[in-house]
Amino acid sequence: MSFQKSTTREYFESIVIAVILALFVRTWVIQAFKIPTGSMEQNLLIGDHLLVNKFVYAPAATAAERMLLPIGEYQRGDVLVFKYPEDPERDFIKRLIGLPGETIELRQSRVFINGEPIAEPYLDAMRQGGHMPPDIRGTFGPQVVPEGHLFMMGDNRGDSQDSRYWGPLPVGYVKGKAFVLYWSYKSEGEFYSDAGIGATLRRLGSAVTHFITRTRWERLLRAVP
Repeated sequence: MSFQKSTTREYFESIVIAVILALFVRTWVIQAFKIPTGSMEQNLLIGDHLLVNKFVYAPAATAAERMLLPIGEYQRGDVLVFKYPEDPERDFIKRLIGLPGETIELRQSRVFINGEPIAEPYLDAMRQGGHMPPDIRGTFGPQVVPEGHLFMMGDNRGDSQDSRYWGPLPVGYVKGKAFVLYWSYKSEGEFYSDAGIGATLRRLGSAVTHFITRTRWERLLRAVP
């Protein structure tokens, strides 16, 4: 006698598998992240929504794994999401500037690695457009980045709490690399004192209107610079 699954059971198993896969992706592969502050302006704005690759720096035991899987090495200029060392429950996003063993120094807000100035093309447009605010900590170091650590800085150098203040980042705190901006929304606070049906309808209509008018459509599906 052959056994045949019921349609209800097939649907249930499909849903369970989908949930498990979604949790796996959420935990190990991809995570959504929202920019909460202006420390990465003008490249990343408050209200930008990003996808973070959590698998890109996964350890590989063999050369075959490194060849077959999309695993990479830390590169200067990567935009990383990580646990804030002074409060690991919070996530921060900054740009990787200094690698383990390197000597980092700022002179008049220019970054020097091992005594040599580095190119920072992600800041060029901001400098030319006059978007770079004065950097109150334009001089720093020299400081050697310890092994197992990374030196992180925000693009908005004049308004960024980064490794200049709380020190090099332990590699184990890195959650992943930001790689695509999938949505951007210019939020403005609103307050409704009325809890009636009319207020609910107004909120619904306002939400639809604001989705259209406050979405930064030109930023959608852009690679993180």
